[in-house]
Amino acid sequence: MEFLMKDNGFQSQFEYGTLDISGDEQFGFRPYQLMVSSVAVCSGGVLRKVLAKMRIEVTDITIKTEVVRNKEEADRIESIHMHFILKGIGLIPERIEKALRVTEKNCSMVQSVKGSIKITDSFELSSKKSL
Repeated sequence: MEFLMKDNGFQSQFEYGTLDISGDEQFGFRPYQLMVSSVAVCSGGVLRKVLAKMRIEVTDITIKTEVVRNKEEADRIESIHMHFILKGIGLIPERIEKALRVTEKNCSMVQSVKGSIKITDSFELSSKKSL
């Protein structure tokens, strides 16, 4: 990867397109936003695969995050809490909990920040009745 300095941040080119990064969100994504996004979306993608392997049909996943930052230590990220809202038919809480534990162990971004950032999760289910 290569990051080129611009007037108000940095820019990089990827297969999907251009990524602008800046400490000022008027000029690009802020680094902490990218960090939180990486952890949350990696977790969501792994969870989706784990659920498919467990033959659990989920029609939608929404991830809400809560981030705690420490202003005393360069505004570093102390913790990220991910709340997963899953929609599907016949979802069983115990199986979802098991899937989340497997996800935690297999998400490369969670494992990358383990020991530096506290990662927690919770979930809620929205089951649809079959017609």
